[in-house]
Amino acid sequence: MNVPPSATAKPSSTVAGSIGPATLVVCATILAYLPALTGALIWNDSDYVTAPALRSLGGLARIWTEPGATQQYYPLLHSAFWVQHRLWEDDPLGYHVVTLLLHAGSAVLFALVLRRLFAAESPQPAGAADRAGRTPAAGAAAPPGSYAGAGWIAALLFALHPVHVESVAWIAEQKNTLSLAFYLAASLVYLRFDRTRRAGAYAAALALFVCSLLCKTVTATLPAALMVAFWWKRGRLDWRRDILPLLPWLAVGAVSGLFSSWVEQAYVGAQGADFSLPPVARALVAGRAVWFYAGSLAWPFGLNFIYPRWTVDASVGWQWLFPLGVLATGAALWALRGRTRGPFAAFLFFVGSLFPALGFVNLYGARYSWVWDHWQYLPDLGPLALAAAGLAVGVRAAPRAGLGLVAALALLLGALTWSHCGMFHDNQTLYRTTLARNPGSWMAHNNLGLALSKIPGRIDDAVAEYGEALRLKPDIAEAHTNLGNALSTVPGRLDEAIAQYEEALRLNPNYADAHFYLANALVQSRRIPEAIGHYEEALRIQHDLAEASNNLGMILCRTGRTQEGLARIEAAIRMQPDFAQAHFARGAALLQSGRRDEAVAEYEKVLQLRPGDPSALRILEMIRASQ
Repeated sequence: MNVPPSATAKPSSTVAGSIGPATLVVCATILAYLPALTGALIWNDSDYVTAPALRSLGGLARIWTEPGATQQYYPLLHSAFWVQHRLWEDDPLGYHVVTLLLHAGSAVLFALVLRRLFAAESPQPAGAADRAGRTPAAGAAAPPGSYAGAGWIAALLFALHPVHVESVAWIAEQKNTLSLAFYLAASLVYLRFDRTRRAGAYAAALALFVCSLLCKTVTATLPAALMVAFWWKRGRLDWRRDILPLLPWLAVGAVSGLFSSWVEQAYVGAQGADFSLPPVARALVAGRAVWFYAGSLAWPFGLNFIYPRWTVDASVGWQWLFPLGVLATGAALWALRGRTRGPFAAFLFFVGSLFPALGFVNLYGARYSWVWDHWQYLPDLGPLALAAAGLAVGVRAAPRAGLGLVAALALLLGALTWSHCGMFHDNQTLYRTTLARNPGSWMAHNNLGLALSKIPGRIDDAVAEYGEALRLKPDIAEAHTNLGNALSTVPGRLDEAIAQYEEALRLNPNYADAHFYLANALVQSRRIPEAIGHYEEALRIQHDLAEASNNLGMILCRTGRTQEGLARIEAAIRMQPDFAQAHFARGAALLQSGRRDEAVAEYEKVLQLRPGDPSALRILEMIRASQ
């Protein structure tokens, strides 16, 4: 077999030749994403930035051993967040820098994977047989050397494409950038194993694959993607060489995917009426989603955070055009494989990698929209590799025009990315921009209400946003609860707030937050026995609600059940050791029980957590004055 020079180059020369392009890709990526570095925490970022109850070593253990302790069971991802919180606590800049560097690093890894794929073995001429007597399809690939630079072009396109801004500027989506880095590293090492058949390389690749799954289970598609790549290179799949080594990977990926799907339903909430679709409707969603994602990649204008959640109706004929179009496209590209296998391989990679997000399994985000930009982060690698290969052939044929086209495309994509980053600067900007492009997003109205409710003097505006969300979708328990919270702060509207909480619980009896806030409102209304019942129900549903446990403890102490109350307050402190309010409540309970020295220690702890707290200082002075 004639091997092109790039396949036999010395490692040192290969590394040296990669430094310049890699530096260019990383610098271009950082420049395009500079506006993202000033962004605040948005939407559910606080669910990923380590919660107070998980910031200890015991909390780190819970991340690994307790499904439901974190937003999703991605323990390696949340361990990374745990470490980052130790470094920069709640400052968003550190998280943004890490996410951006992971994105840039993944782009470089993408280039290295493609370089190895393009250079690993020379394609056979049409009709020629390999050593085993097999004859690959004619025209499987361009002549050796035609794809020179394709990997770095693909890396640049991936790094700068604005559809990936959601994955990079949104801190919660560090699960995308971290999992992809492991995914591509596993690919790179597995390609080394494919060439050398060394057990060490296989073990390292498998370990990296498992790491990717522990960050986000969409990477379970990797073994199938590797098979697609081998088919593209060789024209067929060999059982012993290509399939057998990947069977354990397929098994691990399948188990991980099933477990993740269960967690999504049992703990995240991906169940109920919004997810009750028959198989035919799911196929319609999938077909339309494939075209949506392909369109966003080809024409990245008008991108949004929340897209309209279209109505699925199998009786509407035109909706069938989408899945039929996908099948027809696949058939056409399959028929073209005799001339070139690249387009069909890219198609398989794109659709196969999208499969977990196409509606066949329940994902919580589908409650708001069938499609999200961050769901196409990994699948985009396939079409971008194909586009880069085409551009590389053009550069080889007409260097000046080809390089000019690549540069112009990079500048355009970079400018769009820079502009799109601004949308993710803060919650108000995010939701106002979303509503400007999708006025029917009830979720954006609800979340804008939350953002406004935190601004003094904007409660009326928040109430209006919640009202609009409920006009669009009256059965949202969260919006009723949020409206109740807003009304509870307005003098004379406590009864209205209680009615909203009760409506939320009618819609979702297992909604822990609604029980908690209703209990708080009932305390204000002096309906203490009812409040105690709702605190207990909130804790039954979600046992780690530290604030509910503390409030229940304080109420029990006030009603003469001091020991029961003290136990509840101490449970809140175990859940959240730095919970100053719980330490204050424990001090009061201990003082009530005559345990003065212990009470003093608690109030001193409050002052450590909240230096200068006037209430703690006043009580300490009173205690010392009475001694």
